[in-house]
Amino acid sequence: MVNNAVNISAYEGTPPASRKEGRVHIDSGPLYDKSTVLALLDKGDTHTNLWTKKCIQDVQRLEFEIRDVRALLKQALSHGRYVNSEWCVQKPTGPWAACDSYFLARMEWIENAGKLLLLVSCHLSQ
Repeated sequence: MVNNAVNISAYEGTPPASRKEGRVHIDSGPLYDKSTVLALLDKGDTHTNLWTKKCIQDVQRLEFEIRDVRALLKQALSHGRYVNSEWCVQKPTGPWAACDSYFLARMEWIENAGKLLLLVSCHLSQ
């Protein structure tokens, strides 16, 4: 079988021949040097692109701007834990990119959910 998949990432491996799973693990990793990625993130919003449909949907659901995504990526690289590397496909017929996956747990404060309204009514017995 001829593999016509296109690799658009800096990693020089060969993408998987099958697109059925959408993600395929890469045994070696992490693939990208943290300091290099952090330097790219410091260059600004124009150097950060949301690539897969799911990523775009997740960022919209979180109501993040690109600057929020950059801050989250910086935090994941600096304080998160590397999980694995994998091939991700943009869409069923799209190109592949080799990606590093990180786990980051963080506390979030939702302003409106953090406000407590307490009503007390005190009456003498009748």
